[in-house]
Amino acid sequence: MFKNERSVRIEWGDCDPADIVFYPRYFTFFDASTGALFEAMGYTLRHIRDELNDVGFPMVDTRSQFFKPSKYGDNVTIESEFTEVGRASFGVRHRLFNEGCLAVECTEKRVWACHDAEGVLKAKPIPDEIKMKMMRRSEKQESKNKGQ
Repeated sequence: MFKNERSVRIEWGDCDPADIVFYPRYFTFFDASTGALFEAMGYTLRHIRDELNDVGFPMVDTRSQFFKPSKYGDNVTIESEFTEVGRASFGVRHRLFNEGCLAVECTEKRVWACHDAEGVLKAKPIPDEIKMKMMRRSEKQESKNKGQ
């Protein structure tokens, strides 16, 4: 399945009085990482909204486990990958690493969505072209495998 990786610097505003990341901020990081996953496949949310006339991919379930705190000034890496792709829904796993150690793991279930004629938000089948890319390995993954 398609994967992407991005780096995030923990800023002062991400932290609570204990000087560690305030847990809701992780969900902001992971939401942005899902967007980055689609952008790495060539699909910005603007394209999905303007060109495909879809709303995007709202979350229907999320879970996280916290293993190690991150603090102001830390540079972390977030690895994101699709874990399942259905007709109108898909799963994503995010793994946040701090100094090479798994600090947080999050899973999401999202649905591809649009507005119907009455303006009601509803699930819609994921476009075939996008679904194919979600299930394919990224070029970065392919070149990494060739080097092994």
